[in-house]
Amino acid sequence: MQTGNAIEPQRKPGIEMIIKSLQQAKRILRIVFGFTLLAIGIVMIATPGPGWLTILLALGVLAAEFVWARRILDRLKREGQRLRNTVFPPANRAA
Repeated sequence: MQTGNAIEPQRKPGIEMIIKSLQQAKRILRIVFGFTLLAIGIVMIATPGPGWLTILLALGVLAAEFVWARRILDRLKREGQRLRNTVFPPANRAA
């Protein structure tokens, strides 16, 4: 009689701990990278450079970890679409 454990390969507790540690390290690096991009984007607003693009990229990275970043990114997308429709009306309303 086979049990569920016989089908799945059994991992040693040390390997599972290493995998969890690597996942945690990736998460921390993603967060640090996102906040670094966000800070650089804010600086680029005052200096020459693609500040808003960098901020959007940073929010995209941070949205994978934080709900607040996802909400800001979604709102910026909605407002960008609204602005685009105001400046460049769709073809069916232009006529």
